Amino acid sequence: MLIGRLCLQHKLVSRDQLARAIKEHGRIGNKRKLGEILLEMGLLKPDQLKALLAEQKRSARPVQSTQRPREARAPEAPIKPPRDFDATSHVVGLKSGAKRRKPPRSSGMMDRILTQAIRLKASDVHVHAGLPVKMRVNGKLQALKMPPLEKEQAEQLALEVLSTENLAWLDEHGDVDIAYEIPEVGRFRGNVYRQRGAVDAVFRAVPARAASLEELGLPSVLARMATFHQGMVLLTGPAGCGKSSTMAALVNLINEERRSHIITVEDPIEFIHPSKRCLVNQRQVRRHTESFASALRAALREDPDILAIGELRDLETVSLALTAAETGHLVLATLHTGSVIRTVDRMVDVFPPRQQPQACAMLSESLRAVVSQRLVNGTDGGRLIPAVELLIVTPAVSHLIRERKTHQIHSVLQTGRAHGMCLLDDSLSGLVEAGSVSREEARRFAEDPRRFA
Repeated sequence: MLIGRLCLQHKLVSRDQLARAIKEHGRIGNKRKLGEILLEMGLLKPDQLKALLAEQKRSARPVQSTQRPREARAPEAPIKPPRDFDATSHVVGLKSGAKRRKPPRSSGMMDRILTQAIRLKASDVHVHAGLPVKMRVNGKLQALKMPPLEKEQAEQLALEVLSTENLAWLDEHGDVDIAYEIPEVGRFRGNVYRQRGAVDAVFRAVPARAASLEELGLPSVLARMATFHQGMVLLTGPAGCGKSSTMAALVNLINEERRSHIITVEDPIEFIHPSKRCLVNQRQVRRHTESFASALRAALREDPDILAIGELRDLETVSLALTAAETGHLVLATLHTGSVIRTVDRMVDVFPPRQQPQACAMLSESLRAVVSQRLVNGTDGGRLIPAVELLIVTPAVSHLIRERKTHQIHSVLQTGRAHGMCLLDDSLSGLVEAGSVSREEARRFAEDPRRFA
């Protein structure tokens, strides 16, 4: 058993104390064992550590290292996997009925499933107890031809990609965000979570490089946002609409054309941005910093020019982001909202009522643009096409935000085409007229479906 679990089991340390020790363990890069760190922090006595190590040695279960080796270890039982996993393969090498709550020995099965997802150009992979593995291809979930996963099998697959630190977080909070990479295959953003007595997981494929705005099919007017030197640009939409890809495209454009300092704060890190003309620092929540808010507070003392925030999740993060935008930085951030108007309202509503007038004033001064996007199925059935609603903050829009008259922004969007503005329904209409999207598909996403009747 893991030393940390044994400490909790014998009530030698609290969960908070163990979390601090695990954080220190990750910070120093596994140069010392967790038990040694607990000893140095004064949380364990030498005789207690000795007893725990003896108990650990008696355990027949393996210890999961914080960095999972890429080569599969020898499995507990003989496995004869197929030479190449494909959509018709059955899950092999997963022990049915095994009762384990720690990362199992790696069978390499999760790697093979994720590799197949890349080959099928799937955007997401779902590991769910009681069902076969499912992949989202062209926006639709499709099940692999394989038997349903038992709870133990689903848990074994999900935990196969977790480090000790991630496992401790999962045990305490019930879910954990991770970044996972398979060399020469690709990177994945994952979430492992508990539900109805089982452990499930979902993984999203992250392209090896950030695509350009043109490659993503986005309007060229978005390139103007890479020229802003201060203020806030919000990228919004529901989950899976391409917000992260759009932000990565803007960061990459800035990285190629400007000489600035870019700091990204993500949970987890998705696209890797090597420094080109810019200096780029990427920080991951819980691995490099405690939270989005703590990273932003520190970033203001790190001479940044551009701050890219993975998600505005809470009041403190929103407040710090607005402060950074007001003090001469360009802030790029994502938000889960359905339209540009709801985005503006959400940015204000996150504040307590007595602070909302001040928040309106701050937002009206710092907001530069809001991009709300959807991914719709193309008529060729082979790709997803972005439909975009775009608000450019002009003096007129700034006034409406300050006076909390956001309902009037709709009229500005209708008449602001000269400034590059666009309603979502206008974007969908243009795609229908170009033959890229069917009328029925446009009606599914339209704010006014009657327009496409």
